Amino acid sequence: MTLNNAAEGKEYIIKGINTDDSELDAFLLTLGCYSGEPITVIARKKHSCFVSIKDGRYNIDNSLAEAITI
Repeated sequence: MTLNNAAEGKEYIIKGINTDDSELDAFLLTLGCYSGEPITVIARKKHSCFVSIKDGRYNIDNSLAEAITI
C-alpha cells in the first residue's frame, strides 16, 4: 500500500521508498522519511497531502506519496 491510499489521522510505518532519483532519496532522508519510521497523513488536497514525520509537518505531492510504501 502506498501513502496515497493511507487514511487521514492514522499512523503508519514506512516500509520503503521506491524512487529512481538518488537526490530525491537523499532529500527524503533529511526529512526523516525512511524505512521503519512512523508517518501520518494529516490532510489531503487535490494534488498533494500534508504528512507528519517525526516532529515536522510537510506537504508532498501525490507522485512522491505514491513512491512511499507503508
